[in-house]
Amino acid sequence: MEIEGWTQTLGAGPLLGIAAGAIAVLLFLIIKLRVHAFLALTVVSIGTAFATGIPAGSIIDTLMSGFGETLAEVALLVGIGAMLGRLLEVSGGAQALTDALLARFGEKRAPLALGIASLIFGFPIFFDAGLVVMLPIVFAIARKLGGGVLRYALPTAGAFSVMHIFVPPHPGPVAASGLLGADVGLVIALALVVAIPTWYVTSYLYGLWVGKRIVLPVPELLSGGSPVEQDRTPPPARTVVSLLLLPLVLIFANTGLNTAGEAGWVDSDAGWFEVARVMGATPVALLITVFVATYVLGTRRGRGQDVVEKLLDSALGPVCAIILITGAGGMFGGVLETSGIGGALSGVLSNVGMPVIVAAYVVAAVLRIAQGSATVALTTAAGLVQPVVAGTDFSPVQLAALVLALAAGSVTAGHVNDSGFWLVGRFFGMDVKTTLKTWTVMQTTIGLMGFAISSLLFVIA
Repeated sequence: MEIEGWTQTLGAGPLLGIAAGAIAVLLFLIIKLRVHAFLALTVVSIGTAFATGIPAGSIIDTLMSGFGETLAEVALLVGIGAMLGRLLEVSGGAQALTDALLARFGEKRAPLALGIASLIFGFPIFFDAGLVVMLPIVFAIARKLGGGVLRYALPTAGAFSVMHIFVPPHPGPVAASGLLGADVGLVIALALVVAIPTWYVTSYLYGLWVGKRIVLPVPELLSGGSPVEQDRTPPPARTVVSLLLLPLVLIFANTGLNTAGEAGWVDSDAGWFEVARVMGATPVALLITVFVATYVLGTRRGRGQDVVEKLLDSALGPVCAIILITGAGGMFGGVLETSGIGGALSGVLSNVGMPVIVAAYVVAAVLRIAQGSATVALTTAAGLVQPVVAGTDFSPVQLAALVLALAAGSVTAGHVNDSGFWLVGRFFGMDVKTTLKTWTVMQTTIGLMGFAISSLLFVIA
């Protein structure tokens, strides 16, 4: 958010000090004093706004802007996804798909099966939406096999994370590709070269390792409580797969239409084109899926509309805290961004002499750590690197490698100023300390390994 008529007068040093102090206070409030995360994030956001000199008359607007923008992205997805999860849980659909996956892959390879499915789902679907859709399956497998939720949840979440951050058509790599003039098709091909081995090492193997050391119970958030009303005759696994694929197909069709419209293959001003794009927007695709699921898993199986309505209503209560905390995390990140911390860092880092591939990673990583948003870090860092690229004769592969190095930096060290940190932590039933030890570490290793592979591609091109 930009504040009209106000310019930040503090230098990079004081701004960085304020940001570090704000994060330290936030961790102290939550971990030591056990203040509720939503309240702690709100208080620290207000204090940071005052400390960085944001005009008092603009502080509330700044807070609401960051909070509202995050909720606009998260609230619909989490709420609708929770309803879908409740229907899958109560109908026995999650358990049916669980049994089918275990029969095909075996119990020992269940985390691998979940991760592979999430890599496929993660190609067109955003991180938070994909995670919400897959969680009922993750939780059902974790309940059946035991051993804690993390050994199944981290490979799944990591798969959506690497696809979202590295692979077009997700917004970050698409924007960076446009700024650097990289070929999107080549970026997709090389992104898969980066994303798949990175996921296998940093999310799958790491998830198995840390899942043995931190054993957490399976949360009841998406099920609305213990599944005492579960159907005795669950739907076939193919029905569940079809329901999970429905939003995937709609979203993928939306992506294809956008590409066709930009290429001039179809008339992007036609009414049918706009309607079709709306149908493929992620919240609408999930909404359509929920309506289909209410019939397929509810009405068609003998449940009355009043029963289905109560089931859907019961799904929303448990996720309200997640939505509010995630919004507050976006609020904190919004204050850090509006205060000019990201811009101050950009000015400092742009003058540091280092190889362009290293500078791309470092700039994106520091911006990510400072203000939280991976997409903002990626696009901002790409804008800083763009002048260097414009004056140098890089090959198409090197340009694509630079995009991937920027993406690797933008995923590094997600922590308390990132709304995704709170989303994952609360979904998996982790406190802040555990989320830092698991999710933040995993995101950092994703960034480091992704950067290593990108650098190798850059050097050998």
